[in-house]
This record gives sequence, C-alpha cells and structure tokens, in this order.
Amino acid sequence: MATFRSVAHLFRNRVESTPDLEAFSFRSNNDWESINWQQVDERVSPIAAGLRSFGIEDEQRVAVICTTRIEWLLIDIGINVAGAATTTLYPSCTAADCAFIVSDSASRIVFAENDEQVAKLQSVREEMPSVRHIINIDGAASDDGWVITIADLEARGAAWIAKHDKGLAEVQARLTPQHLCTLIYTSGTTGRPKGVELLHDCWLYTGEAIESTGLMGNDDRQFLWLPLSHSFGKMLETLAIYIGVPTSVDGDIPRIVDNLATVQPTFMAAAPRIFEKVYNKVVSGAQQQGGVKLMIFRWALKVGKQVSKELQAGRTPTGTIGLQYKLADRLVFSKLRELFGGRMRFFISGSAPLNRDIAEFFHAAGLLILEGYGLTESSAASFVNLPMHNEFGTVGQPLPGTQVKIADDGEILFTSRGIMRGYYNQPEKTAETLIDGRWLATGDIGEITATGHLRITDRKKDLIKTSGGKYVAPQALEGQFKAFCPYVSQILVHGNERNFCSALITMEPDAISAWADKNGMGDKSYAELAREPEVIALFQHCVSRLNDGLARFETIKRFALLEADFAIETGELTPSLKVKRKAVEAKYSDLLDSFYTASFAQI
Repeated sequence: MATFRSVAHLFRNRVESTPDLEAFSFRSNNDWESINWQQVDERVSPIAAGLRSFGIEDEQRVAVICTTRIEWLLIDIGINVAGAATTTLYPSCTAADCAFIVSDSASRIVFAENDEQVAKLQSVREEMPSVRHIINIDGAASDDGWVITIADLEARGAAWIAKHDKGLAEVQARLTPQHLCTLIYTSGTTGRPKGVELLHDCWLYTGEAIESTGLMGNDDRQFLWLPLSHSFGKMLETLAIYIGVPTSVDGDIPRIVDNLATVQPTFMAAAPRIFEKVYNKVVSGAQQQGGVKLMIFRWALKVGKQVSKELQAGRTPTGTIGLQYKLADRLVFSKLRELFGGRMRFFISGSAPLNRDIAEFFHAAGLLILEGYGLTESSAASFVNLPMHNEFGTVGQPLPGTQVKIADDGEILFTSRGIMRGYYNQPEKTAETLIDGRWLATGDIGEITATGHLRITDRKKDLIKTSGGKYVAPQALEGQFKAFCPYVSQILVHGNERNFCSALITMEPDAISAWADKNGMGDKSYAELAREPEVIALFQHCVSRLNDGLARFETIKRFALLEADFAIETGELTPSLKVKRKAVEAKYSDLLDSFYTASFAQI
C-alpha cells in the first residue's frame, strides 16, 4: 500500500517536513538560482488554484507543451495539486500532433512555453474544442482572452485562495492513489498514439521503491535535463519530491557538460546517446592528438579496463596493476571526472540499450553507469542496477514490489503498482498489452541471470529475420559498432526478409570535423564529407572490424553514409534520443532497396 494518498499529498508532506531544504536550482541568464520547498509551494499553490478558478475538476486533463525547465516542474506539480491530470506534449510535436493529443485527451487547458508554441496551437484551435484557455508561460495574452499569461493565472489563483482558504486541502483530501495523475502519449510509430494512463499510485510506487534501495538521499544533487514529457523525466521529478533530492534543472542539451561542471551533481540520468557522444569525443580527441598522447591514452584505457574487470569481480586492484592505475588516473581519468563536475557518484542510463564496452570505459575512469529499465506503461522505473550489485550488460534486478517472468517466446513480462491503468479509450489495445489484466507485455526479449539481473537481448518486433531464416539482433550489432568507431553518431542495421544485412550510418559532427581538419578537408561540409572516398574508407574499416566478430549471416554486406545526422526535428529521433527505426527505414526506403539490386556498387 502507498504511504501517501496522492502526489498532492506527497508534495504537501515534503513542503511541511522540509520547507527550508533546497528543492530546485535553475539557470537564470548566466547565473544559477535556487528555491526551497516553501518557495516552490508559493508558486505551485496559485497555479493549482488558478486552474480550479477556471472550473478544472478532479482528473480532468491539463496539457503542457514546454522544454525541460523550472516552470515545467512547477506547472506539473500545480496540476496534480489541483487534482487534475497532466497530458504531456513534446515541444517538437507538430500542430497536427498537438491537435490529436489535446482533443483525444479532452484536455481543458494547455500550458504553452512561448508565442511560437501558442501560434502552433492557435493554428488548430478548431480541432481542439475542449480547450478553454491557453496559458502562455513566456509570451503575451491574446486580445480575445483565449490566451492568457501565467502571471494572470497566478493572480486568479491568489484571488481564489483568498475566497477558498481550505479549497486545495479539500482537493487533496478527496484524491486517492487510484485517481488519474498523468496521461503520456506514445510516439505512435506503429499507429495512432496511445495515451498511457498513469495513476497517482504509479508515481508513489516509483518513489517508494527507489527510496527503499538507498540509492540516493537528500545530501545528493541531481542534474535533470531529460524531457519532462517523457516518463523517465517524470519519474526523476517524483524522486526529487519523494526523497527530497536537490535538483538542478536545464533541458538545453548542448549545455549539459558545461552545466555539470557548474552545478557539480552527484548523479544524473541520461539516455545512452549522451554517453556515446562523450565517449566518441574523448576517443577521437586522443586519436587526433596522436603521438605520445595517443600512446598514453591507449595504455591508460587498457589499464583501466583491467581494473574494471577486477572491480566487477569484487577484487581490489593491488600490486603492479594498482600502481599503474594510479598513474593512469592522474594522467587521463581524473580529467574526465572533472568534466562531469568532479563529484559524480553514478549515472543512471535508460530509455535504450547501453553498450557494455562504453559502460566499462566510464567505469575505468571511475564513473559508474547504472543501467536501468522500464517503459512508459510502467512509470519508467522497474529495474535498476545498484552500486553494490551492479552487473554490466544487464538492466539490474527488479525494484522491490516488481515481479518478472519470461514468456515461452522469450518476451519479458512484469507487474507492479507502477503499471498503467490502461490505454486511454483503447480497451482492445489495453487487453493486448496487459496479460490477465496485470502482466505488462513489454515487447522486449530477455533472460534472468543467475544473480537475478535482467538481461535484454533485443526488441521482439525489431528482430531481423533474413530471407534465409536466420535471426539477427540489430541493437546488439549497433551497440558493438558504436563502441569502437569514434566517428559514428548513429547506425541502423537493416535486413528483415532480405538476403543479407545492410546499414545506414550517420557521422558524429564534431568528431568527423576534427578528422577533416587534420586530413586537409576542413573546408568541406558534412554532406560533402559523407561522399569523400577517404571518409567512406574510414567507416569501411570499422564495418570490417565489426564483421570480423560476427557469424556470416550477421555481417554488414553494404552500407551508406547519410548526408545528415538523425535529429528530433527531422523525425528520426524521439525526444529521448532513441532512433525511430520504422521512420528511418521509411524515409530511406529507396536507398535501402538499392542495396539489394544487382546494379548496386558495394561500398
């Protein structure tokens, strides 16, 4: 049973028990400001009351389209304190996406970050008949009153509180763990988006379960950049409230490393793409320096991996290897730790598979990445490795209260209080996904290790079956390739119902630019470099190296370098930086088809 009745009850308890504890810090111009829990309440209560003043009732939906910033947190908490449920929208959503999600969810009010987002919503106003008002966070109100500012909302809220001094307390008293808290829509790559109904108890469970592991406390500091429209981000917001972890928030991805050096967090959650980018930058930088520095880097990396193996086996490196590691740490690894602020205890990686070689690279540098696993349908947090029980290549053991089993076909099934109530207004889809009404069919293939850790081998629907009847796990090949090719940004392995495997590859812009400068091609654009024979040969070497360790039916026979990297804006990446496999294959279908024609000249 939940300790708290709702997220509103949880928040009120946090404010009353630790009013002066730092809650959040955020970037204001070039400086960082912080607010304590009492100050958070002073912003949240008028927002919540303002929503009630507009007639918002229990469990009615209020949508938010905004980047990760302090206002998102205050608004989301405010919506829950008002007894309403948050419908999340990614800032990258098109006007059509917004119209569908807002209309399908019957959201009554939408918070929009700025005039640009407001204009997007105004263009589809007629398709959102349920919307009474748009609340503009940064921009202006409209002449007709449909758009108001957040300051106007808070002023209305203050007036409402003056007339209903116990109004929000009465809302909190009514809410139960089974009331709707959040409605998160899936990406819709295989059909129309599905609204995942997550109850107050779902988030209370994640906070309760993670607190029970002792993974973090209020003497830690979190850096939060992940999209708060995503279940992973919402889970991290819940931890900040449940455990009282001071959280620095800024969703500006290019500034992540700079921000880490400033706020010096002790932990951060991220998608694997962030670790891949840092890894590529470090490795390619060493290669560009060449000479003695490259020799030192390679030596340090070799020593570090030996030490990582020793630590994984529960042994403390001593003797010669211990002395070598101290030197390697002083020359190489300490500099990497300083890049992340110098206080990092661990990272949490989720949303997509993390290659083991990359995890061991960071471990060698004294930076532990704890891989975890969950779905939007399970409120994100379901499995996680812990510092004292970390098993590389797995996503950890189930959190307390989560049960797991493997179906006959290898699919992972699990259940907990964090599992969704269902898909909003889609009972048939709900029945397909919730086996016996409680076991979540994940669509992932995996196994349980002897230590009780979960290992995921691939997506059930992503498994490639060649025309010869052989099965290939594309994510495993993609992860291996990223581990030893410092110039790659993304790779997508293709070959379902084909007679061999092929690949689409994009280049890491910074890494390939540095390589081009060193090799007399610094004046060439990204697209021009993708067509250069020397660059193609560079990637062919990496493909050949990958193929050397594969069975014949798994090898990449043909590939192409794309003339632009994948991006959220162009539809190839999700906001959590996962590749939209089907979208990419559809976009480049002609190129992929050409790989399998007799006239194709193999690269």
